[in-house]
Amino acid sequence: MATVKELRELDPKELRARAAELEQTIFELRNKHSTGVLDSTADLSKTKREIARILTVAREKEIAAAGKAKE
Repeated sequence: MATVKELRELDPKELRARAAELEQTIFELRNKHSTGVLDSTADLSKTKREIARILTVAREKEIAAAGKAKE
C-alpha cells in the first residue's frame, strides 16, 4: 500500500495503471470471497480505499493541470 506522498510523485498514467491493477485485484478477491477461499475480507476494503486514494490524487493532478492551462 502506497502513501499519498508516494502517489503524488507518480504521473497520471502510472496512477491510472495502478488503479486498473487494483481493480483486477478486487475482481479476484470477490471471486475468492464467493467461493469461500478468501482469508481476510478486510483486504477488499483496503483495496477499495487504495483505489480511492489513487483516483483522488489523479483528479487533483488533472485540476492542477487545468488551472495551469488557464493561466
